[in-house]
Amino acid sequence: MNNLDRVYQNLLQDILDNGVQKKDRTGTGTLSVFGRQIRHKMSEGFPLLTTKKMAWKVMVAELLFFLRGDTNIAYLLSHDCHIWDGDAYKNYLSKNSLDSEEQLTKEQFITKILRDWDFAKVWADLGPVYGKQWRNWKYENKKNHYVTSGEPTHHSVEIDQIINLINELKTNPDSRRLMVSAWNVGELDQMVLPPCHYGFQVYTRELKVWERLNLASKTYDSFDPFDFGTPDDVEHDEIDKLYPVPKRAISLMWNQRSVDTFLGLPFNIASYGLLLEIIAKEVDMVPDELIGNLGDVHLYLNHIEQAKEQISRTPFQLPSVRITERNWYQHELVKQHLGEKTFDQKIMSYRPECFELVGYQSHEKIKAPLSN
Repeated sequence: MNNLDRVYQNLLQDILDNGVQKKDRTGTGTLSVFGRQIRHKMSEGFPLLTTKKMAWKVMVAELLFFLRGDTNIAYLLSHDCHIWDGDAYKNYLSKNSLDSEEQLTKEQFITKILRDWDFAKVWADLGPVYGKQWRNWKYENKKNHYVTSGEPTHHSVEIDQIINLINELKTNPDSRRLMVSAWNVGELDQMVLPPCHYGFQVYTRELKVWERLNLASKTYDSFDPFDFGTPDDVEHDEIDKLYPVPKRAISLMWNQRSVDTFLGLPFNIASYGLLLEIIAKEVDMVPDELIGNLGDVHLYLNHIEQAKEQISRTPFQLPSVRITERNWYQHELVKQHLGEKTFDQKIMSYRPECFELVGYQSHEKIKAPLSN
């Protein structure tokens, strides 16, 4: 079943039918609507659109970039991901003091980043964008700390929101504070672009007995329903003994202030879908529902014909995704020697090829210009 492509096509049509024309910072112009929502059941398949071919490894590289806490596009370029090139180059043009004839072209700029780390450290950094806020949110502790003079002083505190989220999910899964924010008001002016998708929240629930039995039947080839009594008599502890499977389902909801619906939103949907899969794997839960709350939902005026083309296409079935450790870590002797990796160690060792699409079939890609 593929409801996701249909929901997305309906959103494109909604903008075409009801959008108002607005000016924007890029000078391109948009058709815009306000306040829409995307919902997807992860049990129906991985949320990667099929009505146009998606650049899977590019999307994975960007998510890993965020999860690593990285803000320098050298990492992205090393994985042939060029999503942030325009923003970095625009920042370079606006902030250096070179005469126009001395400025590097965009192609020269990208090449120099890959070859000159000293240059990259200065000009390839995007400022404190997503990864910085997710993994290293800084704030000034307002509590008084007295030095020998008796004068109060403040000190900076760093917060790893992702690790805090993982720990809280393992110890307090019913919390209503399972949130991560990228909208650090005090640092917005230091970013090449304020966050479009500015925060997400997760929610967990206990699985029902029948849900766990269904999961066990899909997980274990040896599953035999006659191992239990009548379905009404099955207890959770019986399942735990015979077919240990997760006990909880986990959902993720992200919030987005600005939505480039043709180019950006398909990436956002898949990226948060993969983030949900990664978190679920780490805390031994089942991915449940993916929800996107969307603010200014727009089509750039030079994406109109492309949107109409995508609306006309018939969706294929959604794929699934398989997450594997890097090959060297899959050997049991290596695992025994190194021990269980921490979540942070796993994130740092992941590469785009660790995330395999299974059964992905799509229409051909639809080219459209990116507005920066």
